[in-house]
Amino acid sequence: MITDFVKTKIPEKDQLKQELSVEREKLFASQTRIKEAKLPVMVIFEGWGAAGKGSVIGRVIKNIDPRFFKVRTTAAPTTEELRYPFLYRFLREIPEAGKFTFFDTYWMNDVINGLMDKSLSEKQYADRIRSINTTERSLTDNGYLVMKFFFQIDKKEQKKRLEKLLDDRNTKWRVTAEDLYENKHYSRFEKAYDRYLADTDRSAAPWYVIDAENSRWAELQVLRFLNQGIDTALKNHALAVPILQNTFPLSPVPLLKDIPLKDKVLTDEEYDKKLDELQAELGKLHNEIYRKKIPVIIAYEGWDAAGKGGNIKRITSALDPRGFEVHPIASPEPHEKARHFLWRFWTRLPKDGHIAIFDRTWYGRVMVERLEGFCSENDWQRAYNEMNEFEKELADWGAVVIKFWVQIDNATQLERFTDRQNTPEKQWKITDEDWRNREKWDQYEEAVNEMLQKTSTTFAPWHILESNDKKYARIKALTIVVEELKKACKKR
Repeated sequence: MITDFVKTKIPEKDQLKQELSVEREKLFASQTRIKEAKLPVMVIFEGWGAAGKGSVIGRVIKNIDPRFFKVRTTAAPTTEELRYPFLYRFLREIPEAGKFTFFDTYWMNDVINGLMDKSLSEKQYADRIRSINTTERSLTDNGYLVMKFFFQIDKKEQKKRLEKLLDDRNTKWRVTAEDLYENKHYSRFEKAYDRYLADTDRSAAPWYVIDAENSRWAELQVLRFLNQGIDTALKNHALAVPILQNTFPLSPVPLLKDIPLKDKVLTDEEYDKKLDELQAELGKLHNEIYRKKIPVIIAYEGWDAAGKGGNIKRITSALDPRGFEVHPIASPEPHEKARHFLWRFWTRLPKDGHIAIFDRTWYGRVMVERLEGFCSENDWQRAYNEMNEFEKELADWGAVVIKFWVQIDNATQLERFTDRQNTPEKQWKITDEDWRNREKWDQYEEAVNEMLQKTSTTFAPWHILESNDKKYARIKALTIVVEELKKACKKR
């Protein structure tokens, strides 16, 4: 894309000034439309060192109310950030609905640096490209506008700019060893950039190559494309997005009505013995996964009053409290609701060697949000594939992903609801919403069955915990966690 880039003629000085004024006014006028449409806008600036990305960002943001934008510079990952998935530090910064975030470099640098220093194999490069393309598509499917600009200058121009910066003691600090290395090996970097741009140029998030030899001309090009992108996004904002076919291998899971519950029981003696044994084993495994830096994500879904809390407690009782966190997931906060629905889960992931336990999960999208009308049908229909992609990212990162559906029958739920309502110290556990949800049992069962069938992948299968007898379910959960951690430890 840059090796065959052809420059267009720069407008005359007066025409350039006039066009800049028009495009700046357009961007200024778009703010209200963006806010009203709740359109989140990501503007990504990449390019050669000293190509002028920062100065153009500075000019562009002058046309926007500072309450509605952020500027983020992506530096090299810290030691702490390297303990999370590749996408983690980037997705944390995505904008809220109705606002802009301008990125002075984003995820391209990590990939290019990995190519150039050979720390990324060809397979790892292909995996990174797949992750980026999948994520950008998911963002645009969920209403984001993603604008990507590459600032192009030739080797001679870059060298001239670097030398000018070095000659001034006030700007010398801006030139890094990496910039000088890039210029010295310009042709190698050019090939790497060109490959990356071609591999990540998609219709939903295309690349725009900017002739950056003249800063005002670069600004005009950016404004033109940005205004066009905003206009198109606002026109498409209310349109349904195509629902993708599942491409992931699935693991069989029974329908809820076919799960036997009555014979799944343990005596107190059996329970106490197995509980002690499994918790002791899990405690040892926790030390091993920490040593081997294996991240673990345990996700709980199930019927109200099915016993998720007690189940989680029996697992955490065996763990070092410094190495796990339980996330009780309720309705999203306003700042969470204003972003991609998976954002609040990306930001709660554990670092390697640690355990995150989710009491309710991202699957709320295809259950409560679906049935209560908190999202559109197109939103929840797309979500099955988006959640599979999310879990594939986690599995490819090396995480152990364990998903539990805690199953009880209708009569058992009614019995537990009644007990909670009639027992003063348990009344905090029962709400009017719980009773309302009970009235939709059949609808929820249909939604859960569809969820289980479409998202029980081979890399993140669903495990059913038969919980009419809570003790049986606790032991089964502990057994599965121990078995899965053992498998992961053997592979490392």
